[in-house]
Amino acid sequence: MELALTVVGIYIVTVIIIVIVLNLIQNRQTQKFKRTLDKLEVEKNIIDSTPISLEISKIKTFLKNDKLDASLNNWEERFKDIRAIQIPKITDMILEADYSLKQQDYKTTVFKIAKLEMEIYKVKTNTDILLDEIKEITSSEERNRSIIIKFKALYRELFDKFNNNKVEYGEVSDSIVLQFENISKRFEAFEIMMENNEYTEVTKIIKSIDEMLKHMQIVIDEVPSIVLMATNVIPKKIDELMIAYKEMVSDGYPLDYLNIDYNVEEANKKLNDILDRTKILNLEDNLFELKVLLDYFDSVFNDFEKEKSNRRVYDELDESFFNKKNKINDLVNDIFSQIDDIKNIYNLSDGDINILNEVKKELKILNDDYNILKTHTSNNAFAYSKLIKEIEGLSLKLNNIEERLNNSLDALGSMKEDEVRARQQLEEIKTILKDAKSKMREYNFPVIPKYYYVQLDEASCAIKDIVVELEKKPITISVLNTRVDTARDLVLKLFGATKELIKTAMFAEMAIVYGNRYRVINETNKHLTYSEVLFYKGEYQKSLETTINCLNEIEPGIYNKLLKFYE
Repeated sequence: MELALTVVGIYIVTVIIIVIVLNLIQNRQTQKFKRTLDKLEVEKNIIDSTPISLEISKIKTFLKNDKLDASLNNWEERFKDIRAIQIPKITDMILEADYSLKQQDYKTTVFKIAKLEMEIYKVKTNTDILLDEIKEITSSEERNRSIIIKFKALYRELFDKFNNNKVEYGEVSDSIVLQFENISKRFEAFEIMMENNEYTEVTKIIKSIDEMLKHMQIVIDEVPSIVLMATNVIPKKIDELMIAYKEMVSDGYPLDYLNIDYNVEEANKKLNDILDRTKILNLEDNLFELKVLLDYFDSVFNDFEKEKSNRRVYDELDESFFNKKNKINDLVNDIFSQIDDIKNIYNLSDGDINILNEVKKELKILNDDYNILKTHTSNNAFAYSKLIKEIEGLSLKLNNIEERLNNSLDALGSMKEDEVRARQQLEEIKTILKDAKSKMREYNFPVIPKYYYVQLDEASCAIKDIVVELEKKPITISVLNTRVDTARDLVLKLFGATKELIKTAMFAEMAIVYGNRYRVINETNKHLTYSEVLFYKGEYQKSLETTINCLNEIEPGIYNKLLKFYE
């Protein structure tokens, strides 16, 4: 019996505890929804207290035009709708949600609170939009006055700047004065609109004044430069160009390919067009177009200087080619004038004779090509840059003819022992010279130093001196031996210089490449850039020394390290 009573007691206590817990949970949820509803009611009251009525009453105090009257009627209707319909609707929705909450219908309460939040958001948005539209009018006078004050200050600043430098604006001054008058009239229109409370039109006027002042600021800043360039700088540049052009044409320079007359005519048309557009204050791309014209005329002057330089180069090449061509022509004519005697004196093969005939034929073609080139030169038909390429091509052909002729001449002469020995040594010397030339071609030099050409020319001349001595009849052996010894020494010297030059250039290049990893250091980058300039000028030893000295500051002993890499 006691056990049964104990079980019943525990059951009753458990039920009581569960009931209490459920009530607590229910009360907490009820309080949560209640706080949400209170918050939403506060938001409704804030919307209801929006000072729209006060702002409308402000407008009524200065209502003076039909357009503003129409806007006011619209605002009052919308305000009436908010106060009489939308806000009461929110009040009803709050009451309905509160009733559902009291009935502990939480599902319905949640739904109604969600709809209530959406409705409050909609009404608040409508209220804020309406208030902003009304304030756009009520606060417009102070705001607009502040803007106009700034605009007038900018206007005076631009006007003073213009008047103080009026001479710089040239013929455009009248248009600028007229535009200032137009802006001034817009200020007057602003005052009239403000007086008549036509605030919607005031906004348009402020916008137009803003745009006009921005444009005028550009006009005041750019027109002096445009006028100066279009009426002074570029016309003077054109005059200088035409004077230089006529002088060069009279001096025989072929400049037709530059189309100077046509381009100058078009440039003058463009200048007139730019000035016409500037006079109506249309400045779009004017400075850019003037800069393009200025750059063009500068480039033409550069073309003139290049043409002068090319002419000097061409004249030097032409003189050298002409003398060499005449020398070879005389030599070939002399050989063929004695060809019968040569055949009798020397045991020449048919192949030797054929080679001489081919040389003569090729030389004749070369002479004809040269005559055509001289005709083009006298007619001023081609730029000197093109003529240089032509004369270089002819020089290459002449060198090939000379080499073949020399090879043919080498087959002529006495077969005496001393002459044979001299000829053998001559071939050895030529082989060394050929090896030197071949080695030079193995490395792609940006520039071959002038001293190398001097040594090459000395060695080549010494070889030619041997040929000259071999051609003499009778041959003076002592002189021939001297010529051979001299040529051998010069060629060996050239060969040594070739190897040293290649080594120095390759080492210099390798040092620059190695040093590129330190270019982030400004001073190092400066020295390496200078080393590259020296390298591309052919001053390889100086380039190497500069690079090594620079890198030695960063990596002491770098020379030995690079030398190991090189070896």
